[in-house]
Amino acid sequence: MVSRAPKSQFPKPPLDGLRKRLRQSREDVGLQRGTFVRESFKLPRLAAREKAKEWFAQYPKAAYWTEIESWYERPGDIIEFTMRRLPNAD
Repeated sequence: MVSRAPKSQFPKPPLDGLRKRLRQSREDVGLQRGTFVRESFKLPRLAAREKAKEWFAQYPKAAYWTEIESWYERPGDIIEFTMRRLPNAD
């Protein structure tokens, strides 16, 4: 004989509101990640240093939050790096 669980007296709530909130929060997170403009370079050490100086001169850190996001030293004295900044100054 197969036993069945008793039916709940409470119906399941609709999940549309929860789905909408999850979708909205995921979109908000996506927007936060995309606020910076990023550009990656792979240059010899001296050229990499000059490129970073150009970025800081063109997009001052105080206004654009310009920074070197990451960098790696590759064989042959090559520097691979990513610069990031805000798209515009307030």
